[in-house]
Amino acid sequence: MNFERMRVKFLAFRSMKYTGWEVRILALAAGLALPAGAFGQSTPYAASYASDSAAGVGVSFSNDPDTNAGTDEPQFSIHKRVDEVNLLFIATDKHGKFVRDLKEKDFSILDDHKPPQTILNFRRDTDLPLHMGLLIDVSGSVNGRFEFEQNAAVSFLQHTVRSGFDKAFVVGFNQQSSVTQDFTDDVQLLSNGIHRLQDGGGTALYDAIYKACKEKFLKDRPDHATRKAIVVVSDGEDNQSEVSRAQAIEMAQRAEVIIYAISTDDSGLVLRGDKVLIQLAEATGGRAFFPFRMKDMTHSFAAIEDELRSQYVVSYKPADFDADGRYRSIEISAFKKDLQVRARKGYFAPQQ
Repeated sequence: MNFERMRVKFLAFRSMKYTGWEVRILALAAGLALPAGAFGQSTPYAASYASDSAAGVGVSFSNDPDTNAGTDEPQFSIHKRVDEVNLLFIATDKHGKFVRDLKEKDFSILDDHKPPQTILNFRRDTDLPLHMGLLIDVSGSVNGRFEFEQNAAVSFLQHTVRSGFDKAFVVGFNQQSSVTQDFTDDVQLLSNGIHRLQDGGGTALYDAIYKACKEKFLKDRPDHATRKAIVVVSDGEDNQSEVSRAQAIEMAQRAEVIIYAISTDDSGLVLRGDKVLIQLAEATGGRAFFPFRMKDMTHSFAAIEDELRSQYVVSYKPADFDADGRYRSIEISAFKKDLQVRARKGYFAPQQ
């Protein structure tokens, strides 16, 4: 969902005085007069955005002397919110190959078990800016494969992050998580962050996902559409987290983050941790990879890179939408029986 918030400052002529009611009338008139594209243009207004929204327009006024410091003109804010869902999804054929020629008529969507009120936009989007977190398990269980994983991760970032366009951050986690490189488009800084990681300790996988989604993606509010993803490199075994798996998934869904997982388990067996990675990925529209040989890990990273550039975007208005904060399920399917469509399972409506 997309919040659009606009703060509008009216400059009164020095010789004019306005009453409270006159200011209110001006505020409403300004809100109605704004052109449809004003929020995306450079204007005298100062605009800020958030990612989730509900329908409605509100006006608030400020009498705070700090807010009005340095000027004697009245100030007020107009908040405009739009009930629009932006959904990224992947389509593959029966052989697992990406299908890149879908049309709007080729699939259906149910939001909260109902068809959308309106489909606003549909396109194949290979060029959305990527905002990504790389979460690497540095617990004692990865000892022996750690250096190879670091090198594979560096190669992935070198091929994926485009300078001036995408950005990523690096987190190492054991019983605690540590950001070794914050959001940047500089691949060398990201590489340095990966090589600063040191292995050892227990595993708090759910805590790491929860914290990254909450502190990086919920706070990361760009004024344009982005593709948000986390790549987890771990065996999926959690023995230290304070939050549950369900809480980690919920936070990822609130932040609208896709989780991709690369298992570090090379036993060749499907273990408990592998099932955890599958659940984390499927609940958010991502995918789990199981490279049983270390050299296959580079292929897993390459597959994630390809998938991030092979997604569709559909924007729609849900039917019977209420800004009540509850979870709304999403079901998307293709009419052609040989096509598989993968997307996040739902989202949390904003709450007024």
